[in-house]
Amino acid sequence: MDLALLRTFVTVHRAGSFTRAAALLGLSQPAVTSQIRTLERQLGKPLFLRQARGVTPTTIGDELAHKAAPHLDALVEIAESGLDDDSSLRTLHLAGPPEFTAERALPALTELTGDDGQGFALRASFGTAEETLEGLAAGHHDLAISTARPRGALLTATPLCDEEHVLVAAPRWVERIGAEELRLKGAPALEDLPLVEVHESLPLVSHYWASVFDSRPAASGTIVVPDLRAVLACAVAGAGLAVLPRYLCAPALAQGTIVTLHDPAVPPLRTYFLVVRTGTLAMPHVARAHEWLLRAAASWG
Repeated sequence: MDLALLRTFVTVHRAGSFTRAAALLGLSQPAVTSQIRTLERQLGKPLFLRQARGVTPTTIGDELAHKAAPHLDALVEIAESGLDDDSSLRTLHLAGPPEFTAERALPALTELTGDDGQGFALRASFGTAEETLEGLAAGHHDLAISTARPRGALLTATPLCDEEHVLVAAPRWVERIGAEELRLKGAPALEDLPLVEVHESLPLVSHYWASVFDSRPAASGTIVVPDLRAVLACAVAGAGLAVLPRYLCAPALAQGTIVTLHDPAVPPLRTYFLVVRTGTLAMPHVARAHEWLLRAAASWG
């Protein structure tokens, strides 16, 4: 059986689409379709059910993928390792949201970048969850950190950690409103305060209001800047209230440059996922980074 046909088959099986598989393989869609038909003729059985959107594997297709995929991944790893200069490090391409990747992931992974025979070079890029997952699926990244869990068999996600969100502002806003009024009125007491957010849609503030107050924020963003570290700096400067991850604003809270405006019994959470292309955890440098981040996350609290 032609290994090229099997490689195309496994890629289609993971991608769930001839179109996406063609992009991953650098082939035209007709070429992918032709290869799958050739393999089906050789086996005498259909491997996929064609649907309006993508394809679904048959029972035979699932069985073949289960048997063939690990061996193909191992062959790819052997081929790639054989091309490497023994004196050079493998390179891990990591992608994720800028703040979490910079503050959490990269400091944890720097311990693995030494030339100890098991280390690797590291390249990082930032983007939204959609951009990151699309780049991972297209082969631009080896490992992604995402707040969205991908669907389909092409990508495999593992929960990494939960991020607690906190409603904060500079102390002068509490003095202006009054701590007792904040405690008694909740969201209505905050309606006239300016907001600092990462997007016009107020994703973090809206999620907090829906989870804690069962309502929507009345105000619009006064300052919108696409980086949570900049949002924190604006909040410290007194620009208005903001919803931030606790890990990011903990030092400022400890210093008293910002304070919490509300302390719900159950704070809103956001889950981060470690995502890889299915099968690539067979590659040692990807597996080591994946395992290392999961271990590090256990201490992030």
